[in-house]
Amino acid sequence: MGKGDKKSARGKIWRSSYGNTRPHRAAHAKSAAVGARDIRKSRKK
Repeated sequence: MGKGDKKSARGKIWRSSYGNTRPHRAAHAKSAAVGARDIRKSRKK
């Protein structure tokens, strides 16, 4: 498993592609931040 392997995370980084082994971090971080913000707002009420 190395740079030439399409299914490994290192291969995904080398090819600049995404998949199950290398998911997009921005999508997960954004949804988590929005969820945390909603929890804080609901506690104040």
